[in-house]
Amino acid sequence: MTEKITSGAISRRRALSVIGIAALSIAVPSTVLTVSNVQAEQAPSPPAQIPTTTKQTGTERRQERRTRRVRRRMARRTGRKQRRQLRRTGTEKKT
Repeated sequence: MTEKITSGAISRRRALSVIGIAALSIAVPSTVLTVSNVQAEQAPSPPAQIPTTTKQTGTERRQERRTRRVRRRMARRTGRKQRRQLRRTGTEKKT
């Protein structure tokens, strides 16, 4: 009569963790056991000189666009300053 009775019910959290561990134990061995005997390819040696007629990479095109944008922006700012100076003083200031 003094024995402790434990409930046979399992919580949802415990059940989901058991299912997750079971799924991992099934998936992991299949991926670990698939070993390939293929060796890595050697990287080709870089060309001695890059021809000048090569296409630009995306990064180079992007950098050129950014440079053009910055120059246009600076030209607009300079023009704005000159027009503002002309309105305020009547003389144009060269910056």
